Amino acid sequence: MERLKCTIQYDGSFFSGFQIQPGKRTIQGIIEDVLMKMHKGRHIRIHPSGRTDGGAHAIGQTIHFDSPYDIPLNNWKQALNTLLPDDVYVKEVEKVQDTFHARYDVVEKEYRYYVLNEAEPNVFKRNYAYFFPYVLDISSIQRACRYFEGTHDFTTFSSAKAETKGSRERTLYQVSCEKRGSEIEFIFRGNGFLYNMVRIIVGFLLDVGQGKRNQDEIEELFAKKDRRLAGDTAPPQGLYLWRVTY
Repeated sequence: MERLKCTIQYDGSFFSGFQIQPGKRTIQGIIEDVLMKMHKGRHIRIHPSGRTDGGAHAIGQTIHFDSPYDIPLNNWKQALNTLLPDDVYVKEVEKVQDTFHARYDVVEKEYRYYVLNEAEPNVFKRNYAYFFPYVLDISSIQRACRYFEGTHDFTTFSSAKAETKGSRERTLYQVSCEKRGSEIEFIFRGNGFLYNMVRIIVGFLLDVGQGKRNQDEIEELFAKKDRRLAGDTAPPQGLYLWRVTY
């Protein structure tokens, strides 16, 4: 058996998320169906670096799987992309040690979130950025971003539905916000992320930008460990899993 690591990108607009769900179109389901065809009906399970929600996208998601086939890496890439639909693409295939795990060996992940801050919606970007037509104080958001950097318990800023066992402490190396024209780009780099964590933080930061919330609340919110206190979750279409580092 050989263990293969694939870097993939996908447009999540028409998927019900990464994880396989009966009767729904998912990234895992599509890729495992393709691998089953290649392996003549044998089920090959894939393991991702993490799961993304329905509507969220990936530029650099990573998966691994084991195969009995010994195929040149370029042939693997070509075969997978020939069978995959147009909204999923394998960027790279490489052989790895059989001890490698796409989830447990992650050193750092980077997510980006895009907001379209215009008065009128853009129908061509509706699946790829969060349309937010309200006036924002970007400098207030940038100051608040710094409070999220470092090691904290992010219980308040993760979904109450999260199945995470053990510590909800994570370390964020970078939380930044830049506005170019009408596009706002948030960048989050860290050693790990809880369920909906980026989207909840973005929702809070947009409230800060509108003057509804204050950066001085953040430390108290960390301490209270109560999801209900953090406000709304930003929608999935602005979210991109950008890079996974091992």
